[in-house]
Amino acid sequence: MTAANTAVSAATVASLPAAEPQKAQRDSRPLRLITCGSVDDGKSTLIGRLLWDTKAVKEDQAATLQRDSTGKQNDLGLPDFALLLDGLQAEREQGITIDVAYRYFSTDKRSFIVADTPGHEQYTRNMATGASTADLAILLVDARFGILEQTRRHATIASLLGIKQFVLAVNKIDLTGYDRAGFEKVSHEFREFALSLGVKQITAIPMSALKGENVVYSGQGAMPWYSGPTLVETLELATVRSSQTVGFRLSVQRVSRPGESFRGYQGTVAGGSVKPGDSVMILPSGMVANVSKIVTFDLVRNAAVAGDAITLVLDRQVDVARGDMIVSIDAQPQVGLAFDAQIVALQPEGIEPGKRYWLKSGSRRQRVQVQPLSQLELKTGTWNPAQRLYMNAIGKVRLSFDEAAIFDPYEQNRQSGSFILIDPETNNTVAGGMVTGKRSELGGLHTGDARVILSLPADLAEQIMASELFASRSHEAEVRRMTAAEAAELWSSAASDI
Repeated sequence: MTAANTAVSAATVASLPAAEPQKAQRDSRPLRLITCGSVDDGKSTLIGRLLWDTKAVKEDQAATLQRDSTGKQNDLGLPDFALLLDGLQAEREQGITIDVAYRYFSTDKRSFIVADTPGHEQYTRNMATGASTADLAILLVDARFGILEQTRRHATIASLLGIKQFVLAVNKIDLTGYDRAGFEKVSHEFREFALSLGVKQITAIPMSALKGENVVYSGQGAMPWYSGPTLVETLELATVRSSQTVGFRLSVQRVSRPGESFRGYQGTVAGGSVKPGDSVMILPSGMVANVSKIVTFDLVRNAAVAGDAITLVLDRQVDVARGDMIVSIDAQPQVGLAFDAQIVALQPEGIEPGKRYWLKSGSRRQRVQVQPLSQLELKTGTWNPAQRLYMNAIGKVRLSFDEAAIFDPYEQNRQSGSFILIDPETNNTVAGGMVTGKRSELGGLHTGDARVILSLPADLAEQIMASELFASRSHEAEVRRMTAAEAAELWSSAASDI
């Protein structure tokens, strides 16, 4: 097929009405996705084409797009689809994406929330923001230039943020004469790089976002050698990541006290579920209570799950403040003074070793010292020792706190495993990070001097201490008689050392 025939064919397809919807079971959960990749690889154009071909562009938007595209029509006489996403004046003047733009569209099978992220290196922080809530990443590559350093950087950040589903969109394939060998070379190169990131679920699609080939409609007329799915077909089969991988988590945002007879703790459930009667623990104090009531703005609930904004009422008066975390007793997060993490530096000054930053996670804010350990070399995929992390560097660090910090591993819970670092002098967000594990003050797990705390009824404790087994090893035990409040304080101290 000649280039002229291809252009006519694509223009004809673009003007056709949408195909008759097929009856299929619709997935009620929207899929959140991002487009990422290097500069000018066609991210905004791709999403604009998605919106256009799925009939998500309203008549008034289409009219505005046609007007704003005056003098910018492509060879097919179609408008500049990127203008559907690039709303800032600076974006339109320079023809680049600066801020993250979110759009909604749907098909007969499911709905989607898509974030268009910038490709320029200085706006990497905005790309990380868009990736932080995504289930899938569409990584665009210009078929003429292949995998670039920024392509690797965006793929690495997406994988660190827990995205395990990738669509490798080899875009502008029409500018290479629909070269199959070039597509397969780019696909093979990226799959090898993705294996070093632990990413295995990759769908590679050759496409032309401008002409709409393999986006919503098949491009097999121009690429008979490709028999795989279109982009939309791939997105319809993608899975939404579950947030139910840990126990109940509620980061307290506010203590509600409208009157003397009511005290509730407000926040958004960050994991698990809870119902009246459940036993919960308040961290870092270690106090235990039972859930008495779950209240929302208009009713009393019999249960709450991840994502619900609730007010939790407990069965007794306990000391709970903003920044505390209410958790399930049988599945608790990690509590400690030192954690290992991976971060992305977002400001030109980078991360200075030993400097004290503010760390914000959920509603909790703490002072922390950051010690860089290593930095990822994007070209080779290796981690090299580093003493300082500069802008856009991806590094492994050690976080040291003055008081007990509370985290889950990021792979288990996005909300309670992520954080940002704030420069106390400028109030700039200098890094975003994900907790990977906890360390003791000695740099490893405690293996000696183990301490087990038992809380027993007085009569049972007396019987155990009177037994021959205990008498023979009494020198190895420490016995204290204390109140419930004192026991909770002891537990909190022990938990911070684990």
